[in-house]
Amino acid sequence: MCKKLKVNLLRYTPDAEKLVASAAKLCYSSVGVDKIEEKLNDESIDKFLDMLMGMGHESPIEHVNFTFAVEGVSRVLTHQLVRHRIGCSYSQQSQRYVKLDQFEYIIPPAIESIPEAKDKFIEVMKKDQRAYDELTKLLFKKHYQGYIEEGYSEKKAKRYAEKKSIEDARYVFPNACETKIVFTMNARALFNFFKHRCCNRAQWEIRELAIEMLRQVKSVAPTLFKYSGPNCLNNPCPEGNMTCGKINEVREKFNKL
Repeated sequence: MCKKLKVNLLRYTPDAEKLVASAAKLCYSSVGVDKIEEKLNDESIDKFLDMLMGMGHESPIEHVNFTFAVEGVSRVLTHQLVRHRIGCSYSQQSQRYVKLDQFEYIIPPAIESIPEAKDKFIEVMKKDQRAYDELTKLLFKKHYQGYIEEGYSEKKAKRYAEKKSIEDARYVFPNACETKIVFTMNARALFNFFKHRCCNRAQWEIRELAIEMLRQVKSVAPTLFKYSGPNCLNNPCPEGNMTCGKINEVREKFNKL
């Protein structure tokens, strides 16, 4: 069964923009944070953050975090996602502990656009599911008998055998296999993530995720993420001869996001 991307901004630091402004101002203030925050209002926060982000002064934004729940993504995507390590935390659905009686999968748009290719793709997914089911049964039988012979109760032997069987049967699953993940990034980590993954040269699936994440954080912290997006949004394209050549289109798209 094909699954579509679902992104949910679960939690984020309350008053994120005020916190960043307070932390940044403290660096140059003789008074404490309480006094600084007393003088801050929406207008002064927006003005100060706009200046701060325009200058590229990013260390104060590490104080705020954003947590996302993501479904309908492939293992291809999450293998790329977890390469972002600094200021990031991940909790992913385990194929070792979760039995997938009917695994879902992601179909690349290029394959979906060709009926013959799509049919072939789905056929392979069905074969993988059948192989997983068959391997699970064979492995369960072996492990269950082994646990019984070792003196385990039927209930415990069954529980242990099922876990052991899906641990190895999962090896037949493809990269297309759908997964679910919860992850937290601080704002500075998000800046870096958006620079790399919103780029037209990023792999299509993680680019789709990054753009939706950016849209959602901009809805709760618009000034903080005003200048966020691919590298070429505020600077010349860094890709050299590998540029997509669409810098004006890219800038227009993200300025309207």
